[in-house]
Amino acid sequence: MSEGPAASANEKNLRIIGYVLSLTLIATFLYRTLVAAHEYPSRGSQMMEIFLDVLCVIGMFGVKSKIPAPLFWAGLVCGVLVLAIRLNGDASWWTGHLTYSLSPR
Repeated sequence: MSEGPAASANEKNLRIIGYVLSLTLIATFLYRTLVAAHEYPSRGSQMMEIFLDVLCVIGMFGVKSKIPAPLFWAGLVCGVLVLAIRLNGDASWWTGHLTYSLSPR
């Protein structure tokens, strides 16, 4: 037995979530690559950012069939690269950005 409008509404919601997740990961990657960090966040903030990045990457697999394949792969690659940026050095580990510089005064 078909569920009708409820099933199509659920599909639409999953599609929207897929687009939001992938575009968020792509935008986060571009921001953290192109913009230098100017201060270190607290330890709690750092762990929360890492946790949310991991959740976004895992969530991409939940909506894989609902979004176009190129958008899925672009979001997934950017999500993995966001996590890989943290392995660039001590400043990158703390800030999540590719570069770090003190702000001019």
